[in-house]
Amino acid sequence: MSEFILVIDEGTTSTRAIAFDRELNPRGSAQAEIPLTFPKDGWVEQDPEEIWSTTLNVCKAVIAECGGVDNFAAIGIANQRETTLVWDKKTGKTFGPAIIWQDRRTAAACQPLRDAGKEKEVQALSGLLLDPYFSATKIRWILDTYPEAQKAADEDRAAFGTVDSFLLSRLTSGREHSTDVTNASRTALMDLAASSWSTHLCKVFNVPWSVLPSIASTGGEFGETDKSVFGKSLPVLSMVGDQQAALVGQACINPGEAKITYGTGAFLVANTGTELPVSQNRLLATSAFQAQGRMNFALEGSIFNAGTVVKWLRDELGLVSHAADTEAMAAELEDNGGVYFVPAFTGLGAPHWAPDARGQISGLSRGSRAAHIVRAGLEAAAYQTLDLLKAFESDGCSVDVLRADGGMAENDWFLQFLADITDCPIEKPAYPEMTALGAGVLAAGELGWMSLDDWHDARQIAARFEPKMSSTLRDHNVEGWNQALASAIKH
Repeated sequence: MSEFILVIDEGTTSTRAIAFDRELNPRGSAQAEIPLTFPKDGWVEQDPEEIWSTTLNVCKAVIAECGGVDNFAAIGIANQRETTLVWDKKTGKTFGPAIIWQDRRTAAACQPLRDAGKEKEVQALSGLLLDPYFSATKIRWILDTYPEAQKAADEDRAAFGTVDSFLLSRLTSGREHSTDVTNASRTALMDLAASSWSTHLCKVFNVPWSVLPSIASTGGEFGETDKSVFGKSLPVLSMVGDQQAALVGQACINPGEAKITYGTGAFLVANTGTELPVSQNRLLATSAFQAQGRMNFALEGSIFNAGTVVKWLRDELGLVSHAADTEAMAAELEDNGGVYFVPAFTGLGAPHWAPDARGQISGLSRGSRAAHIVRAGLEAAAYQTLDLLKAFESDGCSVDVLRADGGMAENDWFLQFLADITDCPIEKPAYPEMTALGAGVLAAGELGWMSLDDWHDARQIAARFEPKMSSTLRDHNVEGWNQALASAIKH
């Protein structure tokens, strides 16, 4: 009997494969890094063939660890969102690199649309804003930059996809060209209320209809893998953008339940149920999931740089040897020493949307040490989370308890500071890999192993962090952050 679901968690800096059993316990895993390249200021790319080969390798490793492909019932896919690829439908060859969600190269393409007053209609239809973050302008850039891509589009041979769609195409040897509603909702080309591509938005961004994949529910049948890939055909039963996957993994399936994932960036998502949210504070309306007869929406705020800060402190500055070292370094200080770090490496996301802002460290004195810079890097993620929570509250979506996951959620000092600075209780899950788990939950639902309601009742937390900081100290710290933030945006 097939006892496992194979989940592919294709993130921004690494790909992970995890096997889950019928009770959604992890039974095997493998992970490998995928390098990012930065050819110009604000440009972020990956090699599509490295994405594919690395994904294939970790999947094969987990299948072997779990006794072979006959022990697997299905595949679920969770993926970095907005990252854009265009390939030839006939050959599978990609046109250019994968343009990563963090990439800002199309900022100049967004400005004329903004000047023409298009942002309101884009937001009204898609729930998103005019920003290079989303896929639409990336697609147009690829078609404009690679003549062979435009030629393929003219001949109905070009296929656009986010990473889920790209992996599905490779897994099925090019037979399937589909995406799910959560990934489609991040392109700025989907009519959010209708869950279908918008002819109007395609005209706004000059994206040909022929390159778009079909849109399916988050949980459902996406086709079967080619037998040559793993030695046996496996059905792909879930595809979901990583942040919505973590929302499901954290069992935020009811209105008002919210999570934040601290990965490369940080993403706060609150389930709004069947109510389509409309933000007055430059937050994003998005699809939460469609599965098991439910169609839920969500409100989202995105921080562009969170885990990247820790990686930068480690790899570029050499201030820590391991990411885990940041916890002890931050804890050894009584306070931040007046040092603030605004990590606008690729601009600022919600609610500021300042693509031209750049990072800065302020408040340094002769007494500042490496620990102050490290602590300021951690604190920055908490301050940015506070900015998001204020915007959520202004939009009528108050968060009473925030469920945190991702790499930084392994740092208990950070979670306590997060609770203190946001004045909001923080819950840490018992199992850290919420993104993979969410894709597993959705696939398990299609197999009849566990419903969303079952999963909601089964959720376990490892710890809860209550706010302890005095309001006076909190206000003082936040004022310092606001000053640093204003300076970075002005720059």
